[in-house]
Amino acid sequence: MAEGEDMQTFTSIMDALVRISTSMKNMERELLCPVCQEMYKQPLVLPCTHNVCQACAREVLGQQGYIGHGGDPSSEPTSPASTPSTRSPRLGRRTVPKPDRLDRLLKSGFGTYPGRKRGALHPQVIMFPCPACQGDVDLGERGLAGLFRNLTLERVVERYRQSVSVGGAILCQLCKPPPLEATKGCTECRATFCNECFKLFHPWGTQKAQHEPTLPTLSFRPKGLMCPDHKEEVTHYCKTCQRLVCQLCRVRRTHGGHKITPVLSAYQALKDKLTKSLTYILGNQDMVQTQICELEETVRHTEVSGQQAKEEVSQLVRGLGAVLEEKRASLLQAIEECQQERLARLGAQIQEHRSLLDGSGLVGYAQEVLKETDQPCFVQAAKQLHNRIARATEALQTFRPAASSSFRHCQLDVGREMKLLTELNFLRVPEAPVIDTQRTFAYDQIFLCWRLPPHSPPAWHYTIEFRRTDVPAQPGPTRWQRREEVRGTSALLENPDTGSVYVLRVRGCNKAGYGEYSEDVHLHTPPAPVLHFFLDGRWGTSRERLAISKDQRAVRSVPGLPLLLAAERLLTGCHLSVDVVLGDVAVTQGRSYWACAVDPASYLVKVGVGLESKLQESFQGAPDVVSPRYDPDSGHDSGAEDATVEASPPFAFLTIGMGKILLGSGASSNAGLTGRDGPAAGCTVPLPPRLGICLDYERGRVSFLDAVSFRGLLECPLDCSGPVCPAFCFIGGGAVQLQEPVGTKPERKVTIGGFAKLD
Repeated sequence: MAEGEDMQTFTSIMDALVRISTSMKNMERELLCPVCQEMYKQPLVLPCTHNVCQACAREVLGQQGYIGHGGDPSSEPTSPASTPSTRSPRLGRRTVPKPDRLDRLLKSGFGTYPGRKRGALHPQVIMFPCPACQGDVDLGERGLAGLFRNLTLERVVERYRQSVSVGGAILCQLCKPPPLEATKGCTECRATFCNECFKLFHPWGTQKAQHEPTLPTLSFRPKGLMCPDHKEEVTHYCKTCQRLVCQLCRVRRTHGGHKITPVLSAYQALKDKLTKSLTYILGNQDMVQTQICELEETVRHTEVSGQQAKEEVSQLVRGLGAVLEEKRASLLQAIEECQQERLARLGAQIQEHRSLLDGSGLVGYAQEVLKETDQPCFVQAAKQLHNRIARATEALQTFRPAASSSFRHCQLDVGREMKLLTELNFLRVPEAPVIDTQRTFAYDQIFLCWRLPPHSPPAWHYTIEFRRTDVPAQPGPTRWQRREEVRGTSALLENPDTGSVYVLRVRGCNKAGYGEYSEDVHLHTPPAPVLHFFLDGRWGTSRERLAISKDQRAVRSVPGLPLLLAAERLLTGCHLSVDVVLGDVAVTQGRSYWACAVDPASYLVKVGVGLESKLQESFQGAPDVVSPRYDPDSGHDSGAEDATVEASPPFAFLTIGMGKILLGSGASSNAGLTGRDGPAAGCTVPLPPRLGICLDYERGRVSFLDAVSFRGLLECPLDCSGPVCPAFCFIGGGAVQLQEPVGTKPERKVTIGGFAKLD
């Protein structure tokens, strides 16, 4: 029983030792220099927050061609070999300039130092290739001398060495051989001592006797972190530069206007953040283990999928090789047949010519026939022979080979095929589409337009995802609405919610799979349902000066005789007529929105709404309006002083002229056809590409908006005691274009009291 308990205890101890050993080995990875792959020795903190040994950093800079940038010239040697006993006497007698004097000399331009030429206006910038992040880090003109030592990492390395007993005992550096084991260390002397040597080199009654002994170590560190620029202890932390600074750095111009906090505050904040993050990680070890298992499973799937991909590629290439081999055999067979045919024809021609030789073949037979004396028999035999001799004679006179020896017609043009084979590559998914923000907008529907980058693989179809951003966030992942298999490079999203902000994105798909999403695009929808209407040319004044387009969505005012007379009477003043055109829709309830574009070159245009009855009264004879360019009293309504403040005006207009919008000083606009949108002291704003008008019939309010950004321009009261119509007024030349509906053009309707009837 006791033996079983002892064995169980021994097993538990061994398991604990194995876990500790594994943990220490895993920790050792964090303590290895990425250059020498050994434990850090005097590590320096690079600007990219990675660490590297000081000696390794010097070596890397030397390989890069930076000579003399290894450290601060005023610093003392830090290697154990450079101890008081081995230091050169000449080096000991050399006078080292003080840091403040050296800094003054360098800033005044006297002398040179590594990395800076005499009289150079722009100091050399030293770039260090960080082995951890594989990026070039700017060390400034001072090089490694401007970097901090990572004393915390040195302490961790030293504690780790002591815990695993790496490197054995530390020997005294001043004993005569054989040296004894060191028992003390001195930070001031930067050496390790045995008891006898420590007493010998720190005699009683001298300044060295005040040196404080430490534990023996091979890496001596200063008591505190010193500023590499001024050799003073750091006391503050610059949040802007993310760098520790001393008192002198704090008052220098380099950190002027930066956020600087005491080191204690930065220490506490970073310690709290690190503790919180570490607590979260330690409290979610099950999640870490689950993710490790998932990654291991992914690795296995990757290996299997990679092997399958290799087999598929090999099979396809073998298929290509089989097709090529079959094609090669058929082409060679065709060449062989052509060759045999030509050889047969040439062989027959050779035999025919050989028969013409003396004493052989046809010639010999003809010679024998000529010996025949019987005339009838000769005529009978010679007739056929003469035909053959005539053909042979003609062949000799017009000799040419029966077949060509060239096989040029059998040459192959494989340039296109070679190019295809050279460009043979894996299928790539489409790149992230680029949404065309100039053509994408929201009106009665959302019109989305995009394109693929120039060198992107083609997409078979696209997927559009969209969601509202002004709805309360639901727990869990963000839910997107999706439209699959969209053909082409544009799409309509029907029935969007009014007064909302939509986020849209697109991605392409082909045989290789889905590509990356495009950048998110935010679109504001109109604040109210869109009102569709046309311009009614049957109502209005001075119809001879108003040109309405065929689709009745655009109108242009052509300046006539009154404006020419105004040019003749610049100094005496003039009066111009108001040209009015209305929409063919009257609204009696609800909220409505429409948009239009005003030509920036228009002289004076008013866009707005008004009571239908009041507008029809003004049709009978609109009073003349004094031109605001010549009338010093421009900006006031005639008789407006007698109007009551509480009464809402029957009209609400926004005045546009010469690419500017006139905004009144008050929020309310008591303006009509003969009035102005505010006092003369009103300010002006640039004219946006499109203007939006939002009518709230129940509240009796009209809002004028920038139809692109939906930024409010002006809000006016309106008398909504009867049907209200859109209206456009022109003084001089001008043009207005109604915004086209995004979807199909609607059937022309008149909306009155919420009912629709055909016009």
